[in-house]
Amino acid sequence: MKYQIARVSLIGLVTLGLAFPYRVQAQSKQQYSSLEDAIRSGGSLYGNQGPQSVNWTNSGNKYSFIDNDEIRSMDVQTLKDELIFSNKGITFPGSTKPFNYESFQWSHDSKHLVFKTDFKPIYRRSGVADYYVYDLGSKQLKQAAKGARTAELSPDGSKVGIERDGNMFVYNFAAAKETQLTADKTSENGTFNGHYDWVYEEEFGQAQAWNWSPDSHYMAFWQFNERPVPDFQMTNFEGLHPDHIHISIPQVGDPNPKVKIGVIDVSTGKKVWCTPDETGDFYIPRIYWTSNPDVLALMTLNRAQNHMKLYFFNVKTGEHHVVLEEKNSTWVAIFNFYTNVNDMVYFPEKSKEFFWVSDRSGYYHIYRYGYDGKLINQVTKGNWDMIKVTGIDAAAKKIYYLSAESGGLTQEPYSINFDGSNETKLFSVSGYHDINMSPNTKYFLDTYSNKTTPYHVALCDNTGKVLKMIEDNHGVDDYLKTHAYSPEVQFQFTNSAGVALDAYYITPYNYDPKKKYPLVLLVYGGPESHEIFDQFATDTWAQWLAQNGYVVANVNNRGSANYGSAFLKSVYKQLGKFESSDFVDLAKYLVKNGPVDSSKMAIMGTSYGGYSTTYTLLTHPGVFKVGIANSPVTDWRLYDDVYTERYMAPLKDNEEGYKSSSDMTYAANLKDHLFLIHSMSDDNVHTSNTMQLLTALTNAGKDADLRIYPPGAHGAAYNWESYLLIQSLSFQYLERYLKGNYDLPNLNEK
Repeated sequence: MKYQIARVSLIGLVTLGLAFPYRVQAQSKQQYSSLEDAIRSGGSLYGNQGPQSVNWTNSGNKYSFIDNDEIRSMDVQTLKDELIFSNKGITFPGSTKPFNYESFQWSHDSKHLVFKTDFKPIYRRSGVADYYVYDLGSKQLKQAAKGARTAELSPDGSKVGIERDGNMFVYNFAAAKETQLTADKTSENGTFNGHYDWVYEEEFGQAQAWNWSPDSHYMAFWQFNERPVPDFQMTNFEGLHPDHIHISIPQVGDPNPKVKIGVIDVSTGKKVWCTPDETGDFYIPRIYWTSNPDVLALMTLNRAQNHMKLYFFNVKTGEHHVVLEEKNSTWVAIFNFYTNVNDMVYFPEKSKEFFWVSDRSGYYHIYRYGYDGKLINQVTKGNWDMIKVTGIDAAAKKIYYLSAESGGLTQEPYSINFDGSNETKLFSVSGYHDINMSPNTKYFLDTYSNKTTPYHVALCDNTGKVLKMIEDNHGVDDYLKTHAYSPEVQFQFTNSAGVALDAYYITPYNYDPKKKYPLVLLVYGGPESHEIFDQFATDTWAQWLAQNGYVVANVNNRGSANYGSAFLKSVYKQLGKFESSDFVDLAKYLVKNGPVDSSKMAIMGTSYGGYSTTYTLLTHPGVFKVGIANSPVTDWRLYDDVYTERYMAPLKDNEEGYKSSSDMTYAANLKDHLFLIHSMSDDNVHTSNTMQLLTALTNAGKDADLRIYPPGAHGAAYNWESYLLIQSLSFQYLERYLKGNYDLPNLNEK
């Protein structure tokens, strides 16, 4: 049985061409009463999300999930679930305080739960917490670590590895004893072990900077020396004498932290340093344990991130050699934040083969290697991108993966043999699938939607047979029968460079084909991102705009993932150039072929979307009457070096590219309305970006509107009130300058 899903009927949906739908009886459906009502209604469009905090247990024959405050387990063979843990009546050990937790993980033997409690965030992914272990047999709760950044049970369940305050520890349950394994931490801007610095955590996408070996004998960890890295300061101006937060963050051209990998034998305390042959400034973005218990794979990247080496290290002796080397004229990808791809190399258990994902053919595909470093064969082939490996069955020699084989708007599951034979598409219904596969690759949870089908969640076997439909979200169907909704209409057009681009538009709910409407482009645009998929539209901000008489649109601009490397990497060394051109081409296309008023167009976005907004306004003046830029990069020399140099090359190799990609170069061109939003506490895109743009604009005799939110972080909002205020101000800005509506509510009188 293949995936069978009832389709939602959406009045007037058009999937080909630019025939703008006219919605009959539009007035009979309930519309948003306010912007706040719109934002809060997001759950009505997304529906139930299915099992949360899923962990596969019992080798993949069960999975656990959180249901309210309970941890339950589903047996995928019997399709029965049972209660595993409830915190009702449980207190923290030695106290009367009710027990609660932020998250949990399972031990490898499926007999213990490790809870993270009292979490205090540090950066995007990291924070300090206390950790407790719950024994499912004895139903005993014990504290395992206090004030740790990370803690993890050893695979054999006998110990807990801990990183606390820059040093490594291990707690042994049998001995009821904690042992310190490193003692060379000096300071957070000096030497520390087992956690990442700001730039590694942010730009290489991980929070835990150490790994247990599969046999529980070793802990491999990163050590950082931050002394060479410049100090970044920020404050939210609170109090009589505001505190300044200090973070070591390297910007373009700055020195990086010095990094090395250590391996500790937890039974003896013996430490071995795994030192690759690289010299000078280089990165160690990933380590992996191989199926050989004494061999660690270590990956290096040069500063330009276009030369990767994969080493095998004997952790007993330090002996090492290179097993894989990859060079690229642009960059070598080792993960993708936007498509939730954590790894590009995979080491199956009980196998002497590994797999590397490379775009050397012009598209991302899987390559099969032996432990001797010799290429055995290319596994996937074709003029399409393999997106993500979801499971590997070494015994059956089969790989499961997601790909864009059906087109750049899709993400769909397939299986294939190691030798490249028997490629099989697991579902006949196209769209966007996200797979959570069991470790034994026998089962997976599939979260699925397409542009006419709200999210469904199904438990499936590895052939694609649906074992249980967990969420079909008929509640969304019922909501659409009574509430106003404007679907995305996806189409393809050719830009001014002759490149075909996928885009969408949303028409005003009470659309009248005789009228012309203002346009709002909601953009991001950054390299390797992907804005538009064939999935159900749930953005209530876009719905609010549509119900208030705006056409809303976006495009998978050049630089987007899943369209091949030529498309993706065309933006290399020249960020902003092609993205802004594609946004302008989309707007002009909608003017020529649809009901858009060319004198009433806006562009808006956050982070890279903020950069897309400012750069487009300054390099294509007069096209968009309004730009709203939240937390924008305005000069790539002001951003961190790992992200920027990946896409722009080191500064010494591309000085003209950096100059031409800077907003400041074109500040005198501003002729439109620009609204800038930023936080003084943004550790990602520093406020200096907005401040330096303001100075450049002022020096050119140009004006911009500005809102600063001191306590916020990246994106400026720091609570519900600030988020609603930012959205309300943005909406009023559009109303004022696109519609000439100056009779707007006083937001202070609400």
